[in-house]
Amino acid sequence: MRVSATLRFALAAALLLTGCNRGDHPQQIAETAPDFTIQDGSQSVRLSQFRGKVVVLNFWATWCAPCIDELPSLQALQRARPDVQVLAVSIDDDPAAYAKFLKQYDMSILSIRTGMEGANLKYGSVRPPETFLIDRGGMIRRKFIGPQQWTNPEILGYLQKIS
Repeated sequence: MRVSATLRFALAAALLLTGCNRGDHPQQIAETAPDFTIQDGSQSVRLSQFRGKVVVLNFWATWCAPCIDELPSLQALQRARPDVQVLAVSIDDDPAAYAKFLKQYDMSILSIRTGMEGANLKYGSVRPPETFLIDRGGMIRRKFIGPQQWTNPEILGYLQKIS
């Protein structure tokens, strides 16, 4: 059976468009960050409460080794740039494991637990760590997949640029 060039092109385009959304250009870049409210015990956090600040929105979990390795870097970023809001959203389903982790590690960044079926799904984030940089106007500017060194000059320069 002979396949026309038009059909081959259409099939190739369809494959590209339906491919993995963990690439260089996630669909949400340059779109308004989906708002969410997370109620975790007595603590409540709404993403839109940080409008006017650059937000580093990090989805992580206590069972994720790369996430744990990344946390000191996120904390160093928060200390270096207090004008930037680091928001660590745990996707842990087990509230006891999350609470135990917070007691064991000295978390100096804002962290809240949403569970696997929580705010992360609005961002298509199911494999932590994934981090979104959101500008002062609430627009997603970049997405990082995997652990980062948050105080490296490239990231600090980019945060300065969108501040």
